[in-house]
Amino acid sequence: MGAVAGYFWAKRAGKLPGQSGFLFRIPLPWLAFDDQVSNHWPFFVAAVAGYVAFGLYWEVAGKNAAPSKRTESTASRGVHVALTNVALLMEIVTIRGLGRFTPALPLIMTAGLAIEAAGVALAIWARRHLGRNWSGRIAIKEGHELVQSGPYQFLRHPIYTAILAMYAGLARVTGEWLGVAGFAMVLLAYWRKIRLEEAALDKAFGPAYGAYRRETWALVPWVL
Repeated sequence: MGAVAGYFWAKRAGKLPGQSGFLFRIPLPWLAFDDQVSNHWPFFVAAVAGYVAFGLYWEVAGKNAAPSKRTESTASRGVHVALTNVALLMEIVTIRGLGRFTPALPLIMTAGLAIEAAGVALAIWARRHLGRNWSGRIAIKEGHELVQSGPYQFLRHPIYTAILAMYAGLARVTGEWLGVAGFAMVLLAYWRKIRLEEAALDKAFGPAYGAYRRETWALVPWVL
């Protein structure tokens, strides 16, 4: 939140690239900050605050996870973390970049916040049902259970659905094509993770997981 506040202070003080008062003026229009977003800064700050609150909850909830028997490699985990962090950066740094796909209007930005909030709520619901089986890495836990309660009755990866909704909501708030590109990147990251995770779960649970896959959707009911 401090970084966000500093960003808006610097912008209004003329301390950012491409604005008067900066040590080195950078004459690149696509690096200039998007005034449409900064003129509606409470929506943007609210969107970032949602991510901060979610991150804090996730950090605390992760402390009750069971020990892992098998996990993905550090290199594989690093690929996922790099993709998701770069994607978030593309969404949250509101430069003009690739232009806008929608104007910054309160109604549209409110819809983005609602999508993000729905994603946060779904993630928390799913996390509570997953319990000690949760892991940030692809992992098989000691005493791992094949959870099929709550949102897992319908979706195999509701937390991923929720996180994608959060990214989609933030892109809706900023309304920038750069944010859409970031969303495409995070889709790629989770497509990759789903493939690796389902292979690990299929190995761990065998026919039971195969039956579960046939009865559920990966991310979106009746779609995918």
